[in-house]
Amino acid sequence: SFYEELLSQGILKPLTAPVEGMVVREGSCNYVAPQGISSVVKYYLKQSGADVSYEQHVTHISLRDGKWEVSRKAGPPEQFDVVILTMPVPQILQLQGDIVNLINESQKQQLECVSYSSRYALGLFYEAGTGLAVPWAAQYIADNPCIRFISIDNKKRNIESPETGPSVVVHTTVAFGSEHLDSDPAEVQELILSHLQRIVPSLPKPSSIKCQKWRYSQVTRAVPNCPGQMILHTQPLLICGGDGFTRSNFDGCIESAMSLAEAVKPHL
Repeated sequence: SFYEELLSQGILKPLTAPVEGMVVREGSCNYVAPQGISSVVKYYLKQSGADVSYEQHVTHISLRDGKWEVSRKAGPPEQFDVVILTMPVPQILQLQGDIVNLINESQKQQLECVSYSSRYALGLFYEAGTGLAVPWAAQYIADNPCIRFISIDNKKRNIESPETGPSVVVHTTVAFGSEHLDSDPAEVQELILSHLQRIVPSLPKPSSIKCQKWRYSQVTRAVPNCPGQMILHTQPLLICGGDGFTRSNFDGCIESAMSLAEAVKPHL
């Protein structure tokens, strides 16, 4: 039903562009979000009617008079009846305040089991009308120590137009990501570009480049038995979920969301 709704709204479309080297699992169906994956999140936030505050870096969670007091890097603390945490699991374990003592030993062990791959993403942006002479929309690279995936993004999303400049997205291998996790970003960018030049020498010089580090890219080991969520405290409710409790794909995110919703409902 989630896919049907997103398809009917045009937020998802079936992937029709050629992707070289992709492992196709029998019975699976691949989709693309023409306006980027953030359009899926924005759609559900709009549906919820919630008043969303962005760029709030949570640092402490403590109990105050039967409510949760949530402190952040900037601004005064706020109080809430229910707190749901969906950030990467290692960041849950970094939170300070009463939460440190509320996570019991068994839960702590399960959360500490969770591991993530790390990688870099590089975006190359071109002026409208620039031609990128490659026959594919995206390609998985099997034999490069640095680059695992290259996508001509507007082509992959099937939104090519003369008014919009093309863009290229490059994802590094997991090994490269972990090896260069704390390297100078400018040096990492140059390294990726030098490998890209060898793989696709015909690429013209971009008008701008963005290099993004994903410290927590994809879950390599989820919470044992993939429960979808974990209740850390019942009254008031403190619960965590996300792909660290299932797996890193859209289905995994939906499963965790459904599981969280069921657990939160009785507290509303």
